[in-house]
Amino acid sequence: MARRRQLYEGKAKILFEGPEPGTLVQYFKDDATAGNGAKSGIITGKGVLNNRISEHLMLRLQEIGIPTHFIRRINMREQLVKEVEIIPLEVVIRNIAAGSIAKRFGIEEGTRLPRTIVEFYYKNDELNDPLVSEDHIIAFGWACPHDLEDMTSMAMRVNDFLCGLFSGIGIQLVDFKLEFGRSWEGDDMRIVLADEISPDNCRLWDNQTNEKLDKDRFRRDLGNVREAYQEVARRLGILPEAGNGGDMKGPETMQ
Repeated sequence: MARRRQLYEGKAKILFEGPEPGTLVQYFKDDATAGNGAKSGIITGKGVLNNRISEHLMLRLQEIGIPTHFIRRINMREQLVKEVEIIPLEVVIRNIAAGSIAKRFGIEEGTRLPRTIVEFYYKNDELNDPLVSEDHIIAFGWACPHDLEDMTSMAMRVNDFLCGLFSGIGIQLVDFKLEFGRSWEGDDMRIVLADEISPDNCRLWDNQTNEKLDKDRFRRDLGNVREAYQEVARRLGILPEAGNGGDMKGPETMQ
């Protein structure tokens, strides 16, 4: 596919104008960041792995009736997606205490939560993506009550499905982040799952050893980040084909 006009560049992806109205090309970068950009580096081949993993998980979710922006994978680093109006919220689903919730409440990391918790964060790097309540969301007009109900219901369905899928390959789904968008067809609007689902925005621990298989390896300087992502892809049965331009070769570098 010929390179098209760039519309947006984020920390891990670039969005280009799509080949048809209402579509975008989503390009997965090798860039890695933590702490809203306070730490940055390059993990060779990460974009290739995240493209394949997210494709696989989005397709599986579509099979159970979850509407998503995903259309098809174009190549090793790009996928075709529907253009949606992104809701400026990160929806975080937590099954096991880790990261910020463990620090916030003094819970030992690895403690299974009494029930799955859904949290909302306002997407704003300058404000460090603050935790917000449903009242904040409705008062500031980021989403209406019906949108919130759809997002929460969909997030719980995604969690139930992915917990089972990952459990079947020996991985615990500790927590993960989702983003949603509004998809318009004429005057009809519906909420759809957007962005990506990958080890960049999921905490994934080995069932037996609790070894981290996600971006925490980068955040915490544990090393072997690419290898952890490859292990997730291997267990899912989707490790990229060998010999594609050396995308998966070369040393992992962090700056």
